[in-house]
Amino acid sequence: MAKITPRAQDYSKWYLDIINHAKLADYAPVKGCMVIRPNGYAIWEKMQAALDKMFKETGHVNAYFPMFIPEHFMQKEAEHVEGFAPEVAVVTHGGGKKLDEPLVIRPTSETIIWSMYKNWIQSYRDLPMLINQWANVVRWEMRTRLFLRTTEFLWQEGHTAHATPEEAEEETMKMLNVYATFAEEHMAVPVIKGRKSESEKFAGAVTTYCIEAMMQDTKALQAGTSHNLGQNFSKAFEVTFQDRDGQLKHPHSTSWGVSTRLIGALIMAHSDDKGLILPPRLATVQVVIVPIGRSEEEWNSVCEVADGIRKELAALGVGVKLDDDQKQKPGWKFAEYELLGIPLRMEIGPRDVESKQVMVARRDTGEKASIAMAELSEQIPALLASIQQGIYDKAKAFRDAHIFNASTYDELKAIINADQGWVRAGWNGSAEVEAKIKEETKATIRCIPFEQPENLGTCVYSGEPAKYEVLFAKAY
Repeated sequence: MAKITPRAQDYSKWYLDIINHAKLADYAPVKGCMVIRPNGYAIWEKMQAALDKMFKETGHVNAYFPMFIPEHFMQKEAEHVEGFAPEVAVVTHGGGKKLDEPLVIRPTSETIIWSMYKNWIQSYRDLPMLINQWANVVRWEMRTRLFLRTTEFLWQEGHTAHATPEEAEEETMKMLNVYATFAEEHMAVPVIKGRKSESEKFAGAVTTYCIEAMMQDTKALQAGTSHNLGQNFSKAFEVTFQDRDGQLKHPHSTSWGVSTRLIGALIMAHSDDKGLILPPRLATVQVVIVPIGRSEEEWNSVCEVADGIRKELAALGVGVKLDDDQKQKPGWKFAEYELLGIPLRMEIGPRDVESKQVMVARRDTGEKASIAMAELSEQIPALLASIQQGIYDKAKAFRDAHIFNASTYDELKAIINADQGWVRAGWNGSAEVEAKIKEETKATIRCIPFEQPENLGTCVYSGEPAKYEVLFAKAY
C-alpha cells in the first residue's frame, strides 16, 4: 500500500503524498500547471454543482467570455493592471505571424466582461446584471503548489452591475454569505468572515470581503472573496445607463470567485496520515460495500445481498459503490478506501447475511458498528449526516483552540514564530504598521472580522488606540 509521510514529520510532503496516492492530481509538462485526475475532478464537480445551484437560487445566470483579452483593456483600470502585471501571460503570435496587438490570457475577467456590458447596459431596466462564468484562468505564479497555487486553475467568477451603491454592497455581502454557507455546510470547514485591509484587497476594488479558514498546520487559507468594485470598471469602460430620473449614470459593480484551491483546503483541513477524509456532501461515493466470502458459493450469496443493499441505498440518493472485484483481498480494499476518503465502509460476510446485519466503519473516527439490514434505509443517511457534522465540529474545535489573543507585540511574535496559530489583536489601521509586522513575522492581516469587540484596546505594535481588532496569521 501507499505510504504517506506523517503530518507531524513533514506537513508539505504529507499534503503532496495524499494528492499523489489518492490520485487527485499530477504535475503537467508545463511547469506550474497541473492535471486534475478523475478523483480530484469528481470533487470539483460536486463543489461546482452545489455552488451553481446556490448561485442560481440567488438570481444569477451563467455565461462564458473569451480567455483572450486585448492588451489595451488591461491598461484601462490603473490599479487593476498594476496589481496583475507580474502575473500576466501574453500571446504575441498567432497563425504563424505577429499579432497587431498582444492578447492577455485572462488572469480574471473584469475587463473583457465590462467591455461587453458597455453594449448590454443602456437603461435602469437592464439592471441588475447578474452573470457568473465557470472558466480557467492563468496567473504566472513563481512558486506553485498543487491545487493551492498553480499557473492555470479552474474557478468561477461572478460579475454583476447595479444601479445604486447600496445594491452593489448588498450583492457583495450576499455572495460572501453564499461562500461561507458552502464552506461550512458542504466542505465542513469553519470560516471567519471579514474585510481585507487596503493592502490586501483585490486590485481595482473599493472593498474586498473574504472568508478565512484554518488548515491543520494552523496556517490560514483564503477560501473565497467578494469584491465591491464601486464604479471603477464602469467608468474605465465608459459604461452608462439612463436612470429613472433621466440622468446618465455609471453602474456600480461587484465580482466574486472561488477556485480549485478549495480542494487543497479540503485536504488540509480534514485529512489524516491514512489519507483523504471527505465530507459526505462532497463525496461521489459516500458508502462503499465490501463483500467477504471464501468459497464461490459464499461469495455469490453475499454479493447478491450486497447488491440488493446497493440498490436500496441508491434509491435513497446515497452515492454507493459495490466493490465485487475479487482480485484484491478485503484488507487491501479497507486501506484503499481509507486512503480515498470514502466516508462510510460497509462490510458484509456470510455470518452477516445469516444474522441480517452489516458492519459499518466511519472514515472520520474509525468507529465500527453493526446495523440491522432492515434499518439501513433509516440509519445510513443519519450516519452520513453525523459524519458531516462530526468533521465540521472537529475542524471548528481545532481552529478555536489555535486562535490566541495578544496585547503586546512580543506576545504576537512568540505565537507566530512558534507556529501556534492565529493571533487576534488590536491594530491602529496604519499600513506602515501592517507592513512592519509582515516583514518581521511573515504574518499578514487575514481579515478585519465583522464581529468587533466594544472595547478595541490598543494597537499591538504601536500602543496607540486600536481602530480594529484583526486576525494575524501566516497563510498560503
